Amino acid sequence: MSRPDIHDVTPVPVRRYGQQFGAVVLIVFALLFAQNLATNQNIQWPVVAQYMFAPSILSGLGMTILLTVLAMVIGLSIGVVLAIMRLSDSRVFQGAAWAWIWFFRGVPPLVQLIFWYNLALLYPDLSIGIPFGPKLFIWDTNAVITPFSAAILGLAFTEAAYAAEMIRAGIQAVSGGQVEASATLGMSRSQTLRRIVLPQALRIVIPPIGNDTISMLKFTSLVSVLALPDLLFSAQMVYARTYQTIPLLMVATIWYLVLTTVLTFAEHAIEHRLSEGSPPSKRSFQKRLFDMRPFRRQKEFSA
Repeated sequence: MSRPDIHDVTPVPVRRYGQQFGAVVLIVFALLFAQNLATNQNIQWPVVAQYMFAPSILSGLGMTILLTVLAMVIGLSIGVVLAIMRLSDSRVFQGAAWAWIWFFRGVPPLVQLIFWYNLALLYPDLSIGIPFGPKLFIWDTNAVITPFSAAILGLAFTEAAYAAEMIRAGIQAVSGGQVEASATLGMSRSQTLRRIVLPQALRIVIPPIGNDTISMLKFTSLVSVLALPDLLFSAQMVYARTYQTIPLLMVATIWYLVLTTVLTFAEHAIEHRLSEGSPPSKRSFQKRLFDMRPFRRQKEFSA
């Protein structure tokens, strides 16, 4: 018998019986769940189809999207400022940013919404004037703090607290050597921040910010306590009149899933766009672990 040639060695993947069994179990449970949803008469799928594109539901859907966009834009804008303040050399700036983050991360969004809506009980009037001097402009708090403005304040300020920490971590992840190199080129600190640091930090913070956007989409359902006609409140108004609770909740659930799916694909597209032209990074240990494909050799001996 001659010695086997290396070209005659055929790699054969190791069979993973545990994974195959687990996959079969998951598929069976998924099919059972789908069958239960399709055949359960209590869901009343014809009613769900009837209200999917009802004007009141679509109006609430638009309000949900508007709240999400405004809360994220305002929250991220404030978050950038807070992150820069946290990294400042000034103790006053650091303390002020820390206090904001501590407070708005510690108070639940629902409590904030109710608090902002009832701000008139604490301050009947809102004014702008000279400190310790006369008031130049005065507004009635009830006229300024509407359900919509209370919702924006509660959601945006909460997002700002979380976004500040994510952006701060992204800024700190940028190599200090690049900051030093930009200084040698004569760039000011603000130019370095805008042209060097923030664009690179953006690649790092996009995944958590995308996750935060999806969370914000779901947080908007809390504004129903303010009687603001978002998607959930619109569905509640319909089933309060028709007593078709489950079908209307299914309508809201389907729309939330559709919006979440769209945001997920948008996040992946932005990540892919930002990663173009950058050097490939090393895969994480977990990804390498689950991508491992052990092989066993099948030797073919020639006579």
